Amino acid sequence: MRFKDKVAIVTGGANGIGRSVVEQFAKEGARVAIWDLADEAGEALAVEINGRNEVAQYKHVDVTQSDDVDAAVEELVGEWGKIDILINNAGILRDGQLAKVKDGELQKRMSDEMFDMVINVNLRGVFICTRAVSPQMIKQKGGVILNASSVVGLYGNFGQSNYVATKAGVIGMTKVWARELGRYGVRVNAIAPGFIATEMVMAMPEKILDGMKQHTPLGRLGEPQDIADAYAFLASDQASFISGTVLSVDGGIVVGT
Repeated sequence: MRFKDKVAIVTGGANGIGRSVVEQFAKEGARVAIWDLADEAGEALAVEINGRNEVAQYKHVDVTQSDDVDAAVEELVGEWGKIDILINNAGILRDGQLAKVKDGELQKRMSDEMFDMVINVNLRGVFICTRAVSPQMIKQKGGVILNASSVVGLYGNFGQSNYVATKAGVIGMTKVWARELGRYGVRVNAIAPGFIATEMVMAMPEKILDGMKQHTPLGRLGEPQDIADAYAFLASDQASFISGTVLSVDGGIVVGT
């Protein structure tokens, strides 16, 4: 029960890695606010958690909309009194090559829409949520902010200019915020997952999954629980002197090897 009486927000918490994070923090005593756009899955998860005599609530929150996020923060503080942990987990993919050429002819380019959409959710959304929550943590003189980066933010990856830009940007913002907020007792860290066996990933062709495993020295995909455990450690008092760092949870992978 490392998070007894703590209040945590998990963005993108209805499915995938976010769902495992929500369940882990609720199991360890936190009251968890699930922010997502997947209303059916989010509401069902909150009901399931509350049915176990743990505490969770679901709210439809678009992390790209400042007014939406600010209102959700105000409502949560009004109801639960504080915010101890923010996990910026929400993210999307829109993969494509910068410029695809065949026989000397341009076939396709990454569109403005593909680039902007990923930047808006994965980078701007992290900024908006942290900007909204940090004043409350400053007022409390303590808190933990954890951001979802990726191994591709460290190493790059083919066909992911937009996604890599966001995940590298998240690392940069994490280090800035650790410097700015540390004086108020607020710790800020990032997680860089490798290939994780979410429902979305497991729906990929077997050949691609095999390639992921071959590029991972431990010889398997990670589980969402692996990421949830890492977030729980960094949010806990066991990590009280860790701030401004990026924890890779990737089975030893180096993308591109």
